[in-house]
Amino acid sequence: MNAFVSVVVATYNRLLPLAELLESLSHQTYQHFEVVIVNDGGEKIDEVVKLYPELNIRLIQLAQNVGHVEARNLGVRSAKGEFIMLCDDDDLLLPCHIERMVKEIQDVDFVYSDVEIFHYRMENGGRVPINRFLFAYEYDLEAMRKFSTYVPSGSLYRKSIHDAIGYFDPYVHNYWDWDFFLRTAAQFRVKRVAVASVLYAFSNEGDHLSKQMNETRKMYLDRLSAKHGLGDLPTKNFWLLLSEPEVAKRKAASEVIWDGKPIRSRLALTVDGRY
Repeated sequence: MNAFVSVVVATYNRLLPLAELLESLSHQTYQHFEVVIVNDGGEKIDEVVKLYPELNIRLIQLAQNVGHVEARNLGVRSAKGEFIMLCDDDDLLLPCHIERMVKEIQDVDFVYSDVEIFHYRMENGGRVPINRFLFAYEYDLEAMRKFSTYVPSGSLYRKSIHDAIGYFDPYVHNYWDWDFFLRTAAQFRVKRVAVASVLYAFSNEGDHLSKQMNETRKMYLDRLSAKHGLGDLPTKNFWLLLSEPEVAKRKAASEVIWDGKPIRSRLALTVDGRY
């Protein structure tokens, strides 16, 4: 299958992680893809893009910040590929990831993989992993209505899905990915791929959305619930939710392939003077 893939990335003022993502894309065993980067009104990233001339990158520079959901919508609408792969600007794809996902999607419409969550510290212009956690859960659509185990980074789907269900919904903001998954699964063939070929960054010192448990976030959760008839959803901290019996019983085996080493970007090498 020689599918053309559009990797869509929305970014905002995270140059060093973005460079690491591009580094990981440069090592993909499957190279028939473009990278659509939507810079959501943040600092210029042209110099980062220039460090990866071998990648087919299209940069969309927004004059004003429109929010990460709308930025993704703009990226998807401009994508040239038959297939869309989503990726957050601070997550990473292991070298086999795109090739594996392209193979897995042949008989379905939407595939997503397991991930390894990694905590890190900053060192010499890059992120150094300090621990890791396998995030792998059986696909159960009914259970997904209570707690989503879908991580959008690295997921691959047919762009034509948007013709049927529309685009990502900014009205639910933080929960755009959960909403998109539920809408997709209601009409299309979905498959979990049991390989942890995506690295999901989580920093205890950062501003990660999963850490925010405030009234605004609860409002968006309530909007999601009303939209899909999900009832009263739990608002516990992410890590506490993982220990809930209903979630824990869905834990699954997965192929773990990461060697645990950090991915050093070319931008990091310019920071410490070695590039």
